[in-house]
Amino acid sequence: MERLLAIEGSDALLRAMVERVRPDDPEDIEEATRCLVALSEALKGSVVLRARTRKALADLFETRRAGSLYMNLGILPSTGFFSESWRRVAHNLLPEEKNPGEFLGDMLQSLFDRNTDEIWVGGIEDEIWIGLLQALCLDENLPESGAGEAALPRGLAALLHSLWAISYKITAMGFEPELLRVESSRNRVEEMAKSPFFAQNLETRVFVECCLNRWQDAKEVSDDEKQLLVLFDQCREEVERIHRRSLHAGTSLQLTYRLQYLRDHLRRGEQLAIIAGELLREKSGRTAYPAIVALFKHLVFASCRENDLITFWQQNLEMTAHRVTEYAGKAGEQYITATRGEYFSMARAALGAGACIAVIAFLKLLFHGAELAPLNEMLVYALNYGLGFALIYTFGFTIATKQPAMTANAIAASIGEAKGKARDLENLITLIARTTRSQIIAILGNVAMAIPVAITVSLIWLPLFKHPAISIAEAEKLLASHHLFLSGSLFFAAIAGVCLFLSGLIAGYFDNYAAYHRIPQRIRQLAWARRCFGEARLGRFTDYVERHLGALAGNFLFGCLLALAWGIGMLLGLPLDIRHIAFSSAYLGYALAAYDFSPPLAAFLWAAAGVAGIGLVNLGVSFTLALTVALRARGVTFSQGNQLLRGLFRRFFMRPGEFFLPPRNGAEKAS
Repeated sequence: MERLLAIEGSDALLRAMVERVRPDDPEDIEEATRCLVALSEALKGSVVLRARTRKALADLFETRRAGSLYMNLGILPSTGFFSESWRRVAHNLLPEEKNPGEFLGDMLQSLFDRNTDEIWVGGIEDEIWIGLLQALCLDENLPESGAGEAALPRGLAALLHSLWAISYKITAMGFEPELLRVESSRNRVEEMAKSPFFAQNLETRVFVECCLNRWQDAKEVSDDEKQLLVLFDQCREEVERIHRRSLHAGTSLQLTYRLQYLRDHLRRGEQLAIIAGELLREKSGRTAYPAIVALFKHLVFASCRENDLITFWQQNLEMTAHRVTEYAGKAGEQYITATRGEYFSMARAALGAGACIAVIAFLKLLFHGAELAPLNEMLVYALNYGLGFALIYTFGFTIATKQPAMTANAIAASIGEAKGKARDLENLITLIARTTRSQIIAILGNVAMAIPVAITVSLIWLPLFKHPAISIAEAEKLLASHHLFLSGSLFFAAIAGVCLFLSGLIAGYFDNYAAYHRIPQRIRQLAWARRCFGEARLGRFTDYVERHLGALAGNFLFGCLLALAWGIGMLLGLPLDIRHIAFSSAYLGYALAAYDFSPPLAAFLWAAAGVAGIGLVNLGVSFTLALTVALRARGVTFSQGNQLLRGLFRRFFMRPGEFFLPPRNGAEKAS
């Protein structure tokens, strides 16, 4: 207490108090609580310290602009997602200038200037902070203030004006074109007049005016904040309704940002309205303490996270990621077989894809032998892979490694629905069994066709062109490059797994893009297209685009990503490449034919083991990444992992055939 009393200056006193309470370890909440309780006891025991602290707090609101605190801190700016992202990056490189002597928000940030302050401030119980406010005895008269009883405190005036300004922002944002396009009915004038975004602004004006009159005349009867809070709730319901609709009609980063911008303003408006209402009901402010503490904690948290880029991205990418993974999950359902008919249809599709990949792999070998310039070679590889994958999809064939990135999203959706219920967990186990057998038959189909087709191409090539498809030296390099341990095949397979994962997100993104920007509808209204193709053909084309744009884009760009990985390694002189199980199987077939079916046994066996390892890494990496992103996008935390594993083992030992072949009757009953 003596040290605090010896400090001169209001700002210095407040900083010393924060330093006294701040623990050395921000996670040590008990130490912070003990220090805050000790500070409260010191204030209770010293009239002088209590008076000086009250004056220091009063000086904050008298000498600083409070708008930066109420209207900016903890609220997204109106600039947009990319502008705010760049501002945060720039701030971390070259911090912006702060002016704590003029702005109350900057002053708060200078008091709690460590990024870890949010931990102990938020960790201390609200009752302890309320005890600190009670120890200050804020209802005691301050001789230094010179203000009469009827004078509206400057801090309360700033709070009311900030509430009014926030209300106008809510109204303006509620009628943004980005939001209106999601809910077209709100474009009508009569609907706008009934909108809660409009009504809350009118109610805010009434509330603020009543607050001013009531403070001046205690007998004045005024409406409290309850009706305003009801309208804020209605605005929030409207925001969430737009959010839910956008998950089906398409979304964008801009829309996600605008919705979060609205949520921030609604939350701050509620906080300010509650505090103002409580202060007017009891000028001592005691009933407002819980709301003041809640706002204080939120402001400190926002101060510590104001320039954190990761938090900002997590906050704004959630809805877009959910939308993208939702589309990928729907696409993944077609890769999961339930009946024997679907199972054998998957097998035929996998066989067709294996044959196509053997041809694509051979073209890649030809292009490599052409000795093109590195950039031209990368572009040719990209077109070869991309167009090849797009044609495979168009023919209705299935590439096994494309499945995990898609099926993971379907499994994540099922996990989100299970929520630990026994019946739903059994359904989830059934889904995993179906996914497993679908993946196995797809891999077997790709490999079983890629190798014999590669051999067939080699046998046809020799008599036609009088030289083998690939030389012995090239075959030796192919075997060496797929060795399980003596090559980087597993690492390169992981790179391909990342590309597979990204291709799933790309497919979801383009499906979302087509839905959000109404691409099929915009194509239908092209006059020249209707004249050239006719209404019927154009309609069929737009229907195909609506259903398959994402898949086509994902397949084509997956091929480009594979070529890009090799190209980056070539341009930078790094040993980067990709390994894909279907292509590696085809290369194994070409090497086998080049050796006239008598390859070095050890080299061939190690290469075959490498191909198996490549398949496991391809599938494992893409599935893990896709499942992680899908779970986070849905906000799903799955705590029944052990229960699920036990159920999987029980199902496998009781009915192992379900993991390899569908039941004959097509019905899988829960255990």
